[in-house]
Amino acid sequence: MREATKGIIAMVATCTVWGLSGIYYKLLAHIPPIEILAHRTLWSCAFFALVLLVQGRISLLGRALAGRRSVLAIGFAALMISTNWFVFITSIQIGRAMEASLGYYIFPLVAVLLGAIAFRERLGRAQLFAVALALCAVVTLTAGLGVPPWIALILASSFGLYGLVKKGLSVGPVVSVTAEVLLLSPIALTVLWYVHSDGHGAFGVNWRDSALLAFSGILTGTPLIMFSYATKRIALATVGLVQYLNPTLQFLVATFWFLEPFSQWHALAFGMIWTALAIYTTASLRHDRAARRAVPRL
Repeated sequence: MREATKGIIAMVATCTVWGLSGIYYKLLAHIPPIEILAHRTLWSCAFFALVLLVQGRISLLGRALAGRRSVLAIGFAALMISTNWFVFITSIQIGRAMEASLGYYIFPLVAVLLGAIAFRERLGRAQLFAVALALCAVVTLTAGLGVPPWIALILASSFGLYGLVKKGLSVGPVVSVTAEVLLLSPIALTVLWYVHSDGHGAFGVNWRDSALLAFSGILTGTPLIMFSYATKRIALATVGLVQYLNPTLQFLVATFWFLEPFSQWHALAFGMIWTALAIYTTASLRHDRAARRAVPRL
């Protein structure tokens, strides 16, 4: 099997896990989101540390946290990803999974905007129009529902800022995520100590909840490793295309599994977002093909 084919399979598997993860968190809807987040952080830390030990790369963790600047960058990344995880888990519990899917649809356009602001990356007319159309979608949904789609905006912006910081890190994704959850672990332990001392901790009460909470580490870690594997074997344009599978599955789960209401305002907003993504993706693919043709063949 060709390496590119393996990469595409890994990418599809990754986005499928991410897209269907709302079903898993719905099974834990009776447990407070902050407690689920604490378990996800600690079990992820254990999972990633084990992976690095097996790979013989655990020493890279010390290097990643060696300098003050690196610790601050990884600390900010940890804050952004924990915010993203917490808001996503909360959205599932309060019946706003559809709005969460909107956030992950908006994310690529937010990333483009952040790139233009932080790195002065020039945006083409198609990209500018796509970003403007996404903004119109948010305004439309706000006007229709009477309240801004805060969940979508927080998810898109936190993940966008997370990616922005990660772009400047010299360590690989597994090492950096391990460092992130390691920095968050003392907070997670404090949260779990508080809920258990108060007699409301879910872990250990029954085997079902305990197993699901422990599994959160594998559910978090495995897709990230597959994502890292995929990005090394396929073009970034392909990665971008396949990534839309994640919010699409989230949207389908919210609509047909969770039976969340889909109003005319949702239809208008999602229609605009899908159009914006189609324009943005087409422009990106054309740019990618033009860049490949510009490379001289030896």
